Parts: sequence; structure tokens; C-alpha cells
Amino acid sequence: MADLSVNIGQLALRNPVMTASGTFGYGLEFQDFVDLSELGGIVVKGTTLHPREGNPYPRMAETASGMLNCVGLQNKGVDYFCEHIYPQAKDLPTRVIVNVSGSAIEDYVETARRIDELERIPAIELNISCPNVRQGGMAFGVTCEGAASVTRAVRKAYGKTLIVKLSPNVTDIAEIARAVEAEGADSVALINTLMGMAIDAEKRKRILSIGTGGLSGPAVKPVALRMVYQVAKAVKIPVVGLGGIMTATDAVEFLLAGATAVEIGTANFIDPSVTEKVVRGIDEYLARHGFSSVKEIIGALED
Repeated sequence: MADLSVNIGQLALRNPVMTASGTFGYGLEFQDFVDLSELGGIVVKGTTLHPREGNPYPRMAETASGMLNCVGLQNKGVDYFCEHIYPQAKDLPTRVIVNVSGSAIEDYVETARRIDELERIPAIELNISCPNVRQGGMAFGVTCEGAASVTRAVRKAYGKTLIVKLSPNVTDIAEIARAVEAEGADSVALINTLMGMAIDAEKRKRILSIGTGGLSGPAVKPVALRMVYQVAKAVKIPVVGLGGIMTATDAVEFLLAGATAVEIGTANFIDPSVTEKVVRGIDEYLARHGFSSVKEIIGALED
């Protein structure tokens, strides 16, 4: 077997395959289906300072080559995570990363601070696609100033590996990536979901309860690949690539485009064991092409 180990800042992963937030619960739910020791890491569902009920139903809709969701970060809050989930998750045989979300900078900072105290959580993934309630609902991640401000504040409060998850709903994602890199991000993850909409023509109504939602799945892969390629060339910190990865070949494409690691999301709903298959598939690809380490193919796209 080839050397599949990679590093995201100071965070060492046994291989580059992780699960994407919101698609794998807390990892605990998948123990009967997946050998978690085979994965590089798990990014748990979005965690906020206070409990959130999420949006009304319906909040998921299948689309051509993908799905829309407007779940709305439903979770029981960071204190519940620390008191009830962490005691179980800390012993999982893989890296556990917490996705941190919020609607104000102070929320992000306090959530990150509490998670920083958990010894067995080595990193957080900062979701800056959340609406900033103090700026009329505009997402933090759609402007350099907004992305930089929340990254700067969290960096001061959080001492471990900081991964910032970028929104694709911007004009220049490389510019946003450089802004968070300058404020101390150890890595950037991209892409988050693309904004979309579904309509029931017979009822002449929008399908999702709030009208719009985030598009994920194979439909977004070409956009995600392009953005990962651009960002990997624009920053010096590691890039985590995600968006429409369904197979090992998809994952290899992201690595070639410059991603150091990948996350698999929507595919988990179709095949709970897809992550294990992707790990094996990457190893097979390396063997077939004569590579001894996955690092040899990161950013190795030939012009």
C-alpha cells in the first residue's frame, strides 16, 4: 500500500479522505456501516453556540445529478456537544473535526473557544457561509472583509488547526482564500453548496420551505474543481477539496487540481461505505501509475 498520509497544517491524517459536515452526523451513527479507522477524518455536523431548530419541512429536494437542502444548521448547541457527544466521539479511531457556525462573530469565537478546550478535537472547520445578522443576512464569506473579520477573531481565540470553509457564491473565491490565509487560517476547504431552487410545476409552488437551498452532489463537481484549482494556486496553505465527489477517480481529480485532502458529502446518503471505497481506490490509482505516496499527485495536473 502506498503512503496515503497528508498534513493539514499541524493536523496529521492517515489518508486524505474525510467526510463532509452535515452528511455523516457525528460519526457515531455510521459505526455499524463504516470502519472509521480507515478514514482520514470526520467533520461532524454544524455546531452553533445555542441550539437551533433548523428550517421547517420540506427542507430537502432531489435534483438532476444532485440535491438541494435548507436544513438550517439544526443542532443542540456546543454545550450539548461537549457534554454528550464528545465523551463518545473522542474515542473514535479517526480525527474528529467540528464544523463551527454562527450568525455573529461573537458566536463563532465563543463556540471555538469551548471546543478548543476539548483535548481530542484537533481542529475546527469554520463555516463562513452563514448569514451575518448584523449586516442584513449577508453571509460572512461573500466579502473579503467579512471572511477576514471572522477568521481573525476566531484565530485569536482558537489555538489548534483552523480550517475555513469557503462559499462558492462569490465573484472571486481566490481573493477570499487569500484574505483568510492572511488572518491565520491553517487551511481552506471548498466548496460549500451553491445556492439553488426547485419548483413543483403542477402545484406552482417552490418545493423547499424557505424557497432556496444549497445544491450539492455531482452537479457541482466541475465548479468545485475549477475553484479548488484556482485557490490552490493562489494560497500557500493546504486546500481541502469537496463538491460532488462520488468515486475514487473524482477524489484523484481534486488532488491533481491541488487539494491536499478531500471531503465526501452527498455520496454518503447513497452509499454509507463510499469513503472506504474511495480510500482503496486512491491506493489502487497510485499503484497503477507507479506512485509510492499520495503527495506525489497533489497539484500534479499537467498543463
